[in-house]
Amino acid sequence: MGRLFGTDGVRGRANADLTPELALALAVAAAHTLAETDRSHPPLAVVGRDTRASGEMLEAAVVAGLTSAGANVVRVGVLPTPAVAFLTAEAKADLGVMLSASHNPMPDNGIKLFAAGGHKLPDEIEMQIEAAVETNATTAWDRPIGAGVGRVHDLLDGADHYVQHLVSTVPHRLEGIKVVVDCANGAAAEVAPVAYREAGAEVIAIHAEPNGLNINDECGSNHIEALREAVVEHGAHLGIAHDGDADRCLAVTADGEEVDGDEVMAILALAMRDAGTLTQDTLVATVMSNLGLRLAMSAQGIRLIETKVGDRYVLEELRASGLALGGEQSGHIVMPAHATTGDGVLTGLHLMARMAATGRSLAELASVVTKLPQVLINVPVGDRTVGAAAPAVRAEVERAEAELGETGRVLLRPSGTELLVRVMVEAATEHTAREVAERIAEQVRSASPTA
Repeated sequence: MGRLFGTDGVRGRANADLTPELALALAVAAAHTLAETDRSHPPLAVVGRDTRASGEMLEAAVVAGLTSAGANVVRVGVLPTPAVAFLTAEAKADLGVMLSASHNPMPDNGIKLFAAGGHKLPDEIEMQIEAAVETNATTAWDRPIGAGVGRVHDLLDGADHYVQHLVSTVPHRLEGIKVVVDCANGAAAEVAPVAYREAGAEVIAIHAEPNGLNINDECGSNHIEALREAVVEHGAHLGIAHDGDADRCLAVTADGEEVDGDEVMAILALAMRDAGTLTQDTLVATVMSNLGLRLAMSAQGIRLIETKVGDRYVLEELRASGLALGGEQSGHIVMPAHATTGDGVLTGLHLMARMAATGRSLAELASVVTKLPQVLINVPVGDRTVGAAAPAVRAEVERAEAELGETGRVLLRPSGTELLVRVMVEAATEHTAREVAERIAEQVRSASPTA
């Protein structure tokens, strides 16, 4: 069996790669791996989903698998991924399951698992679950019967409970702020407009009518063109874009200019620094964050720690070092004092709270970061490792780094899922960044040509 888990759970085309049979097997394996068996009551699981039509099918399979393994299940229905993590912790459940493929197109779906406390799984636990899937496929396991079979309950006020939690974290009311929120026809459609209104903002919601088929369809954080237009049309102070499961938050200014995750992190880092809540005056970001973020934070006396690409690695660093803020350029922002995973609605609330508290526009707040031009080239290769590690490639990278000095940066990264090597270069000008990136990309192509 190949590796099931990617950087954020198990994903694939629903009913083709990610079948009900696989969903059931994963649920059984997760119950056996994550649920404590030495307790006086059956294990408990929380199950939620986004708005994809296939989520109904996969939810049925997951619930069947969990209950067949003796776990009781609380179904919370359509909610954001961070809401499922929050409710898993609140219910003191042994595990949580979210059915979502996040920003992926509608035909895809995914299974995200949370351990007790609502935390994402480390690699070693994912490997144990994968091994259990394979073992259970070939070896009969003891199935509970009678009263030992798990029961299913529906939580009808999960969204209300989650929104109350979000609003309770806001350090400043949002009266006077007019916001357009793009809900991506996904899991944010119900909770995001309500949360923003309850915190005091005037809210205009777009793409908030999910029908099971239109999630992420030319909308949300991957397609912010409509949001730009709506912000300008309505004279709003800002726009906020979520993805299908609402764990991301990107923004646009009153003039329709995009504000990415790097700029959002900088705004929140300064807000928390001023409030005395930015632990060790340190921010955690991935290696894909723009060099401009590091330079801006350094100028403000804030240290930046870089991790591998993936919000799970940001989370691991935050937990290991006891830090208070981290995230990704893509808009996954993590605030451990309030959430165990990236939470787009939480991020939107705190972003607007900074605007309300300072009286400054989003554009003015974001201007603390001067982003360097960044060029990314995905180079098809025959062998990812050879393409990235060949002596000629390394020599070209070292030459480029010497040329750029402190005014630029080179990142060479083999793809984790495709036969690609990603060449990313930042420099003082786009011309320099592209020239350097093309030179390195040519060496990568030569070192490992495609068949």
